[in-house]
Parts: sequence; C-alpha cells; structure tokens
Amino acid sequence: MPIPPFSFHFTVLWLLLLQFSANYITVSSIVIARLRNRHPQNQRIHPNQSSNCALFVGSWVRHEDDSSYPIYDYSSCSVIDPRFNCQKYGRTDTDYLKYRWQPVNCQLPRFDGVEFVTRLRGKSVMFVGDSIGRDQWESLICLVLADLPPSSPKENIGGDPLSTFKLLEYGVTISYYKALYLVDIDINEQGKRVLKLDDIRGNAKAWNGVDVLCFNTGHWWTHTGNIQGWDYMELDGTQYKDMDRLVALERGLRTWAKWIDSNIDTPKTRVFFQGISPSHYYPNEWNSGTMSQPRNCYGETMPMTNSDTSYPEPYLDQVKVTDEVLDSMNRPPFLLDITAMSYMRKDAHPSVYSGELTPEQRSNLDPSVADCDHWCLPGLPDSWNQLFYTALFFSQ
Repeated sequence: MPIPPFSFHFTVLWLLLLQFSANYITVSSIVIARLRNRHPQNQRIHPNQSSNCALFVGSWVRHEDDSSYPIYDYSSCSVIDPRFNCQKYGRTDTDYLKYRWQPVNCQLPRFDGVEFVTRLRGKSVMFVGDSIGRDQWESLICLVLADLPPSSPKENIGGDPLSTFKLLEYGVTISYYKALYLVDIDINEQGKRVLKLDDIRGNAKAWNGVDVLCFNTGHWWTHTGNIQGWDYMELDGTQYKDMDRLVALERGLRTWAKWIDSNIDTPKTRVFFQGISPSHYYPNEWNSGTMSQPRNCYGETMPMTNSDTSYPEPYLDQVKVTDEVLDSMNRPPFLLDITAMSYMRKDAHPSVYSGELTPEQRSNLDPSVADCDHWCLPGLPDSWNQLFYTALFFSQ
C-alpha cells in the first residue's frame, strides 16, 4: 500500500523530535526515507488491530525494567554455539541486552513461546542460509524454551548441513539448513568446488515441503582468499575463476527466486527472506574510532547515537540487488528488513568473547581476532525473532 506523503513527513518529524531523548537510538532519517518506500507488504501488520505498522522503521529504546529482558539466560539454553555465547566466554557488560526495538507507529507483541508452538502445532520451521541464519535459529529455540516447562520433551539433532530441534509435545520442528549461497556447490572431477549459480535443485530437496521458511545469504559472496567458499563459479555451462560478486549474487538469487515462484504454494507455506546483516569492523563508520582504539567492534557497549549515520555502500549495493530480485518475483517472500536496525547495533557482536578463541586470543586487541560479523546470544537476533513472530502471526 503506498504511503501518503503527509504520513512520511509526519514520521520523519516525529523521529527528529526523538533525537532529544537520551533513551532513544534512532535509525537515520535518510535511511528511513529509503526504506519507507521498500516492500510495502512489510507495513501491513496489525499487532494491535489499530493502524498499519512499519515494522522496520523505528528506534532502539532502553528497557527501564531490567527484569524483563533478556527473555532467557545463556546458561539456560544449551543450543547456543560457543561463537555466539558472549557472556559464557567473558563478556561482563550487559547494557547491550537492555534495548528493545520500537517501530514508529505500533507496539510489538512480546514473544510468546507457548503461543508460537501452539499455533504451529504439527508444523515445521526452517532457516536456510549461512551462520547468520543459524544465529537466528538458535535465538528462536531459546526464546521458545524460555516459556515452556523445563520438562517439556524435546530432541536436538545436530548435523551438517541440517540441524533439527523438535518440540515433541507439540510436533513442532525448528531446523537450520546450511546453504551459504542458497544455490548448489558441487565437487568436480579435480576435487574443486564449483558454485552453480543457475542450479539449486540439490539444496532445495531439504526445504521442499517445510511449512515456514526463512532464507538468508550475503556475507560469503564477498569473501576472498582462504575463506572463499568456492574454487570456480559456473553459469550457463561455463566455469569462471571469478566474476563481479554483485553480479554473481544477483544471478544466484534469481535462481533461488525462480525456484520459489515455481515450487512454493504460498497459501500453504510462509516464506521469509532476511535482509543483509551488517558487520562492524571500522570505527570511522560510526565516528568513534581513535588511534588508541582497536579497529573493530571490540569495546563497543552502546548502540550508535548519531541519527545521521547510514550504513556503508557495500551493504547498500547488496540491499539493492536483493530488492530488485524480490520485487521481480511473482510470489515475493516477506522481507525481514533488519539491515538498518542492525547497523545501529555495533555493541551486539561477540567481538573477542567467543568460545572459538583461546583465552589469549580473547585478550588480544588485534582486529583479525574480533568477530564483528555474528551476534551475541542473548542479543540482537532475539529482536529479529520478535519481528519474525509478529509478521508470522499478525500479518494480513
């Protein structure tokens, strides 16, 4: 539904006024202007059955009631990977846990784990993508378990590429399927990894028939050197040593989009796509870096406060590609448009508090050691899942 001009200008004015409140961390009005015109289906949400809700335009508001958040404790949720378990591995500050996302024109319902499994009784949910999707998958399980009795029967089946968590009493399955690029990677006769930009049939077998799907991709398309996930790219039968990464992303996403349009029965299956998750490696992006500080997210304990900050061009490029592909689909998924709201959260990464690092590495301020890609649990992905929950159960 188009946004009336007067509504947009009122929203921007409202947000500018909020800048004078110390309790609010506000997304850039420039970014808001761009996002207000993206994917209007995201605004048809009615948590209170009163007015349209632009879920992804709003502010980070500090919780005054410290007892309400986080919803779960890291020690009570055994599914959290060591790389996301910041408090277990030495992070002592907790302010990053005390912010909730407030859309501009509605109140979000509190996540209710009992309602989640009751309404999805007998159904399956699957996150498909890279480790950012796994981050969100583990967050969702922790949120659900926080509202269920500890004795509630459950089963956790780890694996690669498929990991599955079952809530046996409700017949609900919550899974994660690792597919860094969504499209397939094959091994050729020389043992080389071939990224098949126009083939997704191998991966798609795993998620065909799932009731709720949430896809993500992004980070791995830009990796080079030793952390590059492929040796060759293949398109239309021709193999390439490399190509423009945005072109490759676009072709891979169109292959995925074509499969969704051709194979998903949207009245039966809900499909979501998670927007690009930003990283925070360069303090000059948020104007807080000095020569005495490490050049990464280490030591950051507060969200960005500069309302004029907009996220860097590489993310805008990936967002643009994603938008163009989603807009071209016959059956576009619901976009979990988390990029702008997450970019404000430079404080929410594991940094050096990761179980994958040695104690010596955790005390090292070398930028190559800190993880400024993933997110702590509990933490920011819990807000993503509150939005996922709202969109899943309260959308028209």
